[in-house]
Amino acid sequence: MSSYYLTIIGTRDNPLYEVEFSSFKPNSSSTSSSASASSIPGRAQFAPDVREILPFIANSSLDIIDDSQWSTSNFNLGRVDSFYGLVVNAFITQGNVKFVLCYDNVGSGTNSKYDDNLIRQFFIDVNDLYVKCLLNPFYRVNDAIVSPEFDIKVKLLARKYF
Repeated sequence: MSSYYLTIIGTRDNPLYEVEFSSFKPNSSSTSSSASASSIPGRAQFAPDVREILPFIANSSLDIIDDSQWSTSNFNLGRVDSFYGLVVNAFITQGNVKFVLCYDNVGSGTNSKYDDNLIRQFFIDVNDLYVKCLLNPFYRVNDAIVSPEFDIKVKLLARKYF
């Protein structure tokens, strides 16, 4: 079961939102006897030493994201980095806010092109949620997103795509 870490990073390289989750779809290679009680769908299964450095991995990718955003006209930058067994995908909004998704690809039986399309569509839908957040007159750009509704909707999107 793949685990994911999504962070939204503001224009001043400050974290606005972060969430960890795992794949909600059952892994076809695992059997019921090998599935442990701790492998609950939706709960991230990052090792404790990896969980501690996830924000640092996302932040270390910002330089690569800044460089690669000028070489393409797409908002979705795709796979930009890999570190410590994790793959890093990125998306840039029109306001230069960055969505960074770090994930391990352990046990994924699907092809890479399919995963990239799912991640791209996930980013587009999260961007729609972020734009709706920006439309709130009480929200200021670069403030942390603390809305429980935003969190629930992102988790529902994660359930839909992963």
